Amino acid sequence: MRNLILKVAALSATFLFVQVSFAQTKPFASKVETPSTKDEFKDESPEKSQSVTHSTEKAETQPIRAQQNSTPASRKVQQHSFGVGLGQTFLLGDLSKYGENKITMDLIYAYAASYSFDVVVNAHMSEHEDKNERTKLMALTSSIKSRMFEFDNFSPYILGGLGFYAPRVKRNLEGGTQWSEQKLAFGLNVGGGVDLRLNDEWTVGTLGQLHWPFSTRQDNQPDVKGYYFKLLLTLAYSF
Repeated sequence: MRNLILKVAALSATFLFVQVSFAQTKPFASKVETPSTKDEFKDESPEKSQSVTHSTEKAETQPIRAQQNSTPASRKVQQHSFGVGLGQTFLLGDLSKYGENKITMDLIYAYAASYSFDVVVNAHMSEHEDKNERTKLMALTSSIKSRMFEFDNFSPYILGGLGFYAPRVKRNLEGGTQWSEQKLAFGLNVGGGVDLRLNDEWTVGTLGQLHWPFSTRQDNQPDVKGYYFKLLLTLAYSF
């Protein structure tokens, strides 16, 4: 009996020792709670996302569009232009004695050599009557056109140059009316005006130009002399 009690006591002690050893070696890691970021990274609804994207694009494009609308298109150089001028021709000096003022047309060519200067060629021909007397004008002139400044698409300018003129007059002389001899003469032209660019191709404006051909000597008649002024509305196509 005594031996049985000792065996039970020994088994109990052994079991208790194993339990204590297992308890000491088992990890007891504490649970650490971290804040959830699920709500922060949660996808927004498609409608809200599209609204935010559209607002951002609109905010980014509005300043650019406003800047583009307020800035004029840059003027092109090395560009050719053909146009017409329609307006009144005023005869002055001796030419006014043999004809009346009338509406005439000019042909105009321009080449944009730089941002400030153009080369302009003008060709015109007209005939002015006053009873039985007449004045006939023909000219081919070249000018340098200088833009004083450019505000938006609006630019005033001045021009001046030289040209070839062939004025003729039919006047009352002894023995009846006679045409003068047609001779070529050199001459001057000065003027100014304004241009308004409608777009890259079309330009409208006004031009006032004084033409002063040198007098042409006649063999059996008085010399032909005088000058005239043109006030024109212009329309030009550039390419």
